Amino acid sequence: MSHNNTAVALWIPEPGSAELRSQPLPPPGAGMVAVRTLYSGISRGTESLVFHGRVPPSQYDAMRCPFQEGQFPGPVKYGYMSVGVVEGNGGEPADEALDVGTRVFCLFPHQDRYVVPRAAVRALPDGLPPERAVLAANMETAVNALWDARLGLGDRILVVGAGVVGLLVARLCAQVPGTRVVVVDPERSADVAGALGLDLRPHVPAGFEADLVFHASGNPAGLVDALDAAGTEARIVEVSWFGDQSVSLPLGEAFHARRLTIRSSQVGGIPLDRRARWDHGRRLDLALQLLRDSTLDALFTGESSFRDLPTTLASLARDGRGVLCHRIRYGAPQPPPR
Repeated sequence: MSHNNTAVALWIPEPGSAELRSQPLPPPGAGMVAVRTLYSGISRGTESLVFHGRVPPSQYDAMRCPFQEGQFPGPVKYGYMSVGVVEGNGGEPADEALDVGTRVFCLFPHQDRYVVPRAAVRALPDGLPPERAVLAANMETAVNALWDARLGLGDRILVVGAGVVGLLVARLCAQVPGTRVVVVDPERSADVAGALGLDLRPHVPAGFEADLVFHASGNPAGLVDALDAAGTEARIVEVSWFGDQSVSLPLGEAFHARRLTIRSSQVGGIPLDRRARWDHGRRLDLALQLLRDSTLDALFTGESSFRDLPTTLASLARDGRGVLCHRIRYGAPQPPPR
């Protein structure tokens, strides 16, 4: 089989290990598009849970990504932050085909070349470099969180957790007129938050009573802080996902007296009050438009080669302290592993 008919992808054969594998690549048929990958991104929180085999069996179906192959806990091919360039179309009408050379985003695993339906890719808007476009899935999550939150003008907003999603949520909230946004994370450097124009604190400021709280730390202790800082009738939007970890919360004390609401937010579903007008494609287009903000480049804390991805993923899953988005650079298509 020639290299043109072969792709190289990252697989997790079993929890705690990763490897590159070659696999057949079909030619694009009718309604399909062939893409060569330029960059992908590691969604450290979710992909660490997948790498360690910590997806609960009850969530196997819910946690499937669009082009996943295999099954949890492994062997599985996983990932959803891919930016590439169109190499060919499969017999589409001229008015529907993407021009060869068009740069696109796709919710596809880590793989150097792939063939998908035309509807599965979105062309990058003018002004969005492909290096930054790998954040599109994270931005979609942030957009959905704001929709679930129903924030208002002038709200006092607390974001607990300064990871990629938490910082994107805070950045979007800060652009709403009159809001005061405080981000809390005891381990995050103030440099990144400063580059985004955000107020980062190691702890919740004394006396801060939030109208709205987003929890995005992935740590149960952070959700306790979110409850403590919420004002009367406030809403706490839970953006973190804990995998198979149990979470204990103090729902006695003032929880009922303050009539607090905890609302989960998950990017797989569009909020009910928007479903009549929005679909996943329209939401992804919005996310790509919002990524034209060049200050968001501060969210990248590292970049490495696709050929080193098995080692890189294992390292980040073992100790990801200080890491935000780690970008994977592809360059030329990879030769099949021996």
